[in-house]
Amino acid sequence: MAKDSFRYKMVIAVRTDLKMSTGKMIAQACHAAVACSEDTKKTHSKQWRNWRDEGAKKVALDAWSMEELEELAKKADELDVVYNMIQDAGHTEIPPGTVTCIGIGPDLVQKIDKVTGSLSLLK
Repeated sequence: MAKDSFRYKMVIAVRTDLKMSTGKMIAQACHAAVACSEDTKKTHSKQWRNWRDEGAKKVALDAWSMEELEELAKKADELDVVYNMIQDAGHTEIPPGTVTCIGIGPDLVQKIDKVTGSLSLLK
């Protein structure tokens, strides 16, 4: 499938200010992807099915702070886009309850981009 042919996507914005290891960031992003997929399947089943059927595109983005995640959540809420804030259990690198990332979607690319369009790809 060509890059431009995706109509749906999910985005995971990871807090880089926490200086998590690569493995920790991946684990937290996976938690966000699973939570968003499950919630969207329940509450926005058409979007979930279309996203899944076209390849379940996921994009990881940089977020610089908790305040940035809160702003993304506010925008997602205003646009009726599913989102999940992920809090760490605190067993390894960071204190319990620390919000590490936000999953947004899946939904139409145009809606997701209104929420996250200003963020850079996670490096």
